[in-house]
Amino acid sequence: MVPEPELWQMSAALDGDGSCIAEARHLAADFLGRLQAEHDVPVPQRARDLTQLVVSELVTNARKYAPGPVLLDLRVTGVVIEVAVWDSDPVLPVARAADPGRVGQHGLEIVMAVVQGFEARREPVGKRITARIALVDDPDGGSVRRP
Repeated sequence: MVPEPELWQMSAALDGDGSCIAEARHLAADFLGRLQAEHDVPVPQRARDLTQLVVSELVTNARKYAPGPVLLDLRVTGVVIEVAVWDSDPVLPVARAADPGRVGQHGLEIVMAVVQGFEARREPVGKRITARIALVDDPDGGSVRRP
């Protein structure tokens, strides 16, 4: 069963303190678990893991670079999970060039490597980062990727 476009979504306001990263990961896991348990939507383990990874990296960046609250939106659209994170800093993130000698600051590189789509845009206040993750796996075991 494939979800109908924009059928399932959840939003949460996180306070931006040290526990918000773990809270965001738990919210994402619970959301995907409810999709499977209550709506019989198959959610492969790979999609669960990647969603939690992307949520963790985006919320970590929001907490690190922007004071105040963080907004998390999760939505299933077709065969894609959209993860959107809003924070108060208007500066858009830029992925740095790969550097195996650099310690840290690889979060955006990691996100870009595992998602189907990525968008960063300024809002009237702050910015919103949206990443799209394949909900279903292809027959070869990888995720379905759209051009």
